Amino acid sequence: MKYKKITKKPSVGKVVAVGAGVAALSVAAYMLFGPNGKKNQKALKGWAIKMKGEIIEKLEAVKDVTAPVYEKIVSEVAAKYAKLKHINTADIEAEVATLKKHWKNMTKPKIKKPVKKLTKKVVAKKK
Repeated sequence: MKYKKITKKPSVGKVVAVGAGVAALSVAAYMLFGPNGKKNQKALKGWAIKMKGEIIEKLEAVKDVTAPVYEKIVSEVAAKYAKLKHINTADIEAEVATLKKHWKNMTKPKIKKPVKKLTKKVVAKKK
């Protein structure tokens, strides 16, 4: 009895998705590390810092900050920045994702480690 060797070909959708991902990654790498990379990095950092500042201002106005309130504020500010033409929506989405991940770090109780006191050992002198 002969067995047929079944080869599974990747679907067209998967090939297109991988190709689009590689293209987007290469464009981002060129923008950040290409000839004008330093200028692009500064521009990217500038709007991101302004966005974080606006989020902080809105958080200060809220009495009780919870996870849903925090995410709502981040989404509102992100929607404002998404309307701007000079900022890529993918960059905004990436920044929003990192901001939402930071909620866990902000709410973690910070436990201080006890500080050990160093004491000098007294050694008796030999005569």
